[in-house]
Amino acid sequence: MVSLKGSYIVKPAEQTPNGVMCLSDCDQYKAITHAPTVYFYRPTPKFDDKAPPIDILRDSLSKILVLFYPLAGRLHWISGGGRLELNCNSMGALLLEAESEAKIDDFGDFSPTPQMKALIPSADYNLPIHELPLVLVQLTKFSCGGISIGMGISHIMVDGPSAFHFVGQWAKIARGEQSDDPPFLDRSVLLAKEFSAPPSFDRVEFNPHPLLIGHSNNLEERKKETSEAMLKLSKDQIDKLKNRANEGQSSDKNGRRYSRYEAVAGHMWKCACRARKLESQQQTRLDVAVDLRNRLEPPLPKLYFGNAVTRAAALAISGEIVSKPLCYASNKIREAIDKMSDEYLRSYLAFVRSQEDLSRYRNFHTVGCTQGAFYGNPNLEITSWATLPVYGADFGWGKEIHMGPGAMGYDGKSFILPGHDEDGSFIIPLRLQVAHMDAFRKFFYEDI
Repeated sequence: MVSLKGSYIVKPAEQTPNGVMCLSDCDQYKAITHAPTVYFYRPTPKFDDKAPPIDILRDSLSKILVLFYPLAGRLHWISGGGRLELNCNSMGALLLEAESEAKIDDFGDFSPTPQMKALIPSADYNLPIHELPLVLVQLTKFSCGGISIGMGISHIMVDGPSAFHFVGQWAKIARGEQSDDPPFLDRSVLLAKEFSAPPSFDRVEFNPHPLLIGHSNNLEERKKETSEAMLKLSKDQIDKLKNRANEGQSSDKNGRRYSRYEAVAGHMWKCACRARKLESQQQTRLDVAVDLRNRLEPPLPKLYFGNAVTRAAALAISGEIVSKPLCYASNKIREAIDKMSDEYLRSYLAFVRSQEDLSRYRNFHTVGCTQGAFYGNPNLEITSWATLPVYGADFGWGKEIHMGPGAMGYDGKSFILPGHDEDGSFIIPLRLQVAHMDAFRKFFYEDI
């Protein structure tokens, strides 16, 4: 049971630039919802050293919104086409103060269950979009004396690297330090019109996802009950999978061995196909997130703030994923990622720009939603945060004991996070249909 104790609109502490700011072609097709994350902190005397945590958060948030002032604005629909623009109007972020009778230990392994969602502010997406804050924050005090900070940041505004940049600089301000890494805010560098005419590619990423054999739509799959799991792989288990992916061939055709990520992602794909008991001729698609910041020529400016992550799509036949060695699935993933060259990405963005209506390409990340892209059975999506600065959000009371996604929107959604102790392990939050989860877990840990 979570009870609300206070609600605050936090505006930038100083005057900031105002007016309309363009959104890039990489922003425009992202979900209109907020990406939910949550941080947990054990009880510490530092909570009362200087000021109550809610006061520290309010003060530091107002200061960091001066540097990251687009996050204090509001989105507006542009007439037709399902496109948006940003009004930098300093309307501010939403900060909630709450209390819970629960203890931190009640959340177990911190799986992103429905109970976790109560720790993150929710938005009413039936409201006009210009009424929705772009940053939602909730400080929850537990009966054990610990706290959580639940956040929702607009998918339209940021990707993972930008979100972690914002949180890291906010925490630095909260500790009384100076922000030393200001964001690069000009999103026009990712507008397709700035690029020369690109060649044509078959952009599989924008094609409909494969359906189960014999099905004409995925409405039935969308309705099936799902559950969440928080899987863990030790460094030794990951190394075993990496060695398995490289067995029988020392490298791919370019002389590169498969990485830890490629091995684990391939293993997850293989386990999902087995657990779902897909027919041997069933086509299956794995979507993975690819950061284009250093793939464009020239690369994007350092600390570019916005969406610069897109998805790459690997396609295969289930029977081949299951029957062939792990290197087969890993190589499919590598090929999909390698395809994301400067030339291809320019074509990708030009395709977005050329669409009269982007609505059909926008996935909504909402449980039970029947609009937009669907990644579930027989497909999978893996977002890797393995190389991002996920941990270390010290707002003045020490490092978090856990950070992770606060919700998983649909069947087939998963993340790969570095282990909290930075010991080479992985944490893998996953959402699958209830009917498939036990089998997936069995296959996932089999022989490793």
